[in-house]
Amino acid sequence: MITTEFLDALDRFRLIISKKVTSDYTGRRQSLYTGSGATIKDYRIYAPGDDFRLIDWKVYARTDNLYIRRYEEERNLVMHAIVDSSASMNYGTPVTKFEYGGMLGVGFAHLALRENEKFQFATFSEDINVFRPRKGLGHLASMIDYLNSVKPKDKGRFGDMMLKYRKYLTSRAYLVIVSDFLFDIDEIRDGLLALASGRHEIKVIQVLSPTEKDLPLEGDVKLKDAESTDTMRTYIGPKLVVEYENKLEQHIARIGKICTGIKADFYVATTATPIFDIFYDALRK
Repeated sequence: MITTEFLDALDRFRLIISKKVTSDYTGRRQSLYTGSGATIKDYRIYAPGDDFRLIDWKVYARTDNLYIRRYEEERNLVMHAIVDSSASMNYGTPVTKFEYGGMLGVGFAHLALRENEKFQFATFSEDINVFRPRKGLGHLASMIDYLNSVKPKDKGRFGDMMLKYRKYLTSRAYLVIVSDFLFDIDEIRDGLLALASGRHEIKVIQVLSPTEKDLPLEGDVKLKDAESTDTMRTYIGPKLVVEYENKLEQHIARIGKICTGIKADFYVATTATPIFDIFYDALRK
């Protein structure tokens, strides 16, 4: 459940992040995101992490200072939050993966709102529900009401849904994709490649339950697949636990490699990870 207390904490965090993230900058950024449109709007001092290709060397020759070009599109950037709502996300205590992912989506939308940016959000499983971009607290309130009403269900179809979502990326975008990413690695690759573009900044956040990262089961158990409802009886011993955890780490490493290939930032969190740690790491980059 996303509460007003969480939004109050986001406001306090925004003030802290403004000081920490910009502490090495000569000037305050006008936006959380940078633009790459066709019309130059103005210039600002180069800051660590900026695209060096935007440096205006003619200005440098005249002033001996590094300035980068700011384009008109920077003002029109849309933040997209895409949250997995398949049945496997309805797992975890005291917060499910979907609730945690919803808070991440709302958090990035809230930060975009405070920077006067438009934001769009979507949830997906076997289909995708898209809420078109708007500014304002009313849009954020609608997003929160919707996320608080959703019960994760159905099987996730990541590749197909990301291909379907691509049509909404009509301008340069700041994409935040939240899922447990318990899909076949080829499906993850296809989905992320469908969204990849040198124009977009992409944050990929994998959310797992602590008990999925460190398997607490042993002995004779009955397992049930959250999405297919298939069941299986098996015996879990120390060797199987190690094998499972190794396979999960290999899966995570493969996702990271795909993200590196498309120049996306990749984060792994459990529902026990302090949520503001994810915000800070993402915005610092």
